[in-house]
Amino acid sequence: MLLDLREIIEVPGKSVSFDCELDAAELEFDSVKEYKANPRAEGRVFNEAGILTLEGTLTAEMTCVCDRCGKLFDSTKVMDLSAFISDGESEDPEAFVLDGDKLDLSTALSTLFVLDMETKFLCSEDCKGLCSRCGADLNLGPCGCGKEIDPRLAVLEQLLDK
Repeated sequence: MLLDLREIIEVPGKSVSFDCELDAAELEFDSVKEYKANPRAEGRVFNEAGILTLEGTLTAEMTCVCDRCGKLFDSTKVMDLSAFISDGESEDPEAFVLDGDKLDLSTALSTLFVLDMETKFLCSEDCKGLCSRCGADLNLGPCGCGKEIDPRLAVLEQLLDK
């Protein structure tokens, strides 16, 4: 989606609002099984003293796979959007560049979403995961495998048995 900014580029104090959906098919993550709906962004681009700034919020409702225990869980991500927009003359590497008088809003919002995404998806902060030997879900209780002994110290364990 291209957002036309020609009305505000040369007029400080003006703004252009936006309300759009991102294509969930372009936002693939290993731990996101599905999006319940396309992520939705709303906000505005405003000119403050000749500097164009994008601000708003992006909301995504997802079904994710826990990276520790493998269970499916629902997650809602609400993120604040904030970015600078450049006409191409700025040397700010984090600024989004205009294409003429237009901003490729889909690309800008997708980039902000990907950069803000978690690196680990957990069903809860205290998820214990799976036993590395038997695969039991440790959130349901201990698995009964017993404590794993370092093979280098196995000889010393014999002293404890006596």
